[in-house]
Amino acid sequence: MTDPVILSSGHTFDRSSIQRWLDSGNRTCPITKQLLPQNPSLIPNHALRSLISNFSSSSSQSKSLLQEPDPQTLISNLTCRSSAPLHSKIYSLDQLNRLCKSNPFFRQRLTESGAVSTVLNYVGSEDSRLQESALLLLLNLSLDDDNKVGLVAEGAIGRVISALRFGKPNCKAYAATMLTSLAMVEVNKGTIGAYPFAIDTLVSLLREGKGRERKEAATALYVLCSFPDNKKRAVECGAVPILIEMVNTGMERAIEVLGLLAKCKEGREEMENIDECVRVLIQVLKEGSSRSIICALAVLNSLCSHSEEISLEVRGEGVLEICLGLSEDDNDKISRNATNLVQTLSRCFSRA
Repeated sequence: MTDPVILSSGHTFDRSSIQRWLDSGNRTCPITKQLLPQNPSLIPNHALRSLISNFSSSSSQSKSLLQEPDPQTLISNLTCRSSAPLHSKIYSLDQLNRLCKSNPFFRQRLTESGAVSTVLNYVGSEDSRLQESALLLLLNLSLDDDNKVGLVAEGAIGRVISALRFGKPNCKAYAATMLTSLAMVEVNKGTIGAYPFAIDTLVSLLREGKGRERKEAATALYVLCSFPDNKKRAVECGAVPILIEMVNTGMERAIEVLGLLAKCKEGREEMENIDECVRVLIQVLKEGSSRSIICALAVLNSLCSHSEEISLEVRGEGVLEICLGLSEDDNDKISRNATNLVQTLSRCFSRA
């Protein structure tokens, strides 16, 4: 019974049940057989309804308490030396993930428990389900900046890069996201970039990965390449032509990474050597999102500032006229970047 009502006979029924009885043409009380009015009133039984509500709530809470796993038991399942079944490890990781996701105090508790080294070992597992659950738990632990540094100190980079190189597609995507999270702390950017195969594997994922893997790899490179040495590393690993191809397919993050690489000499030289680079950037000016246009203008400005040949090519493609229009855009960054490029092209033309 969920919605109790009182009939004129004084007896209480569930609303849906008594309504069916009345809709069938019956005009007597099912219990007393007492005759009812032609249009019987159904009076809500508020007292009983309140009791039902309280009982349902209490029952639900009791069931929840019975089903809620003990955190310490979950941690012990991971750290105990005895060989626990695979499904038990995955269950423990999944439950710990749920607890860590929204509870910073539990993340601290788990970090201090000594379980991290075990989780890192699971990242190296040959079982993709165990590896994926372990990566997700590390990702949740890395939500706290202190843990980002601590995880690197415990050797997380090597494990994550191994998953990035040899894991299943899902694990590769999570591993790239994990590197992004770790690199949000400035001190980790150089450490990750200098680690063997780190940048190279991310660039390989750009080249060979599918949609989500490529997007996560591009995001990781975007965060890492704010560190100067990593720009050169990415260029040396062949990132530029792949990124230009990705820009051509409409991936916004790719043009953002190009914007960073254009700030170093090696990146600009690589872009100058790619025939389609200018054409792709101009296409972004015509059809890209606001953020993409801002980045494309910055890349073109950087290229034109250092290469008269590129300046002449850009001017010959009508970019000056495009920029004059964009300089009046409502978006301040677009307007400012377009004005800067107009000035750069004007200086180059006056020298010519």
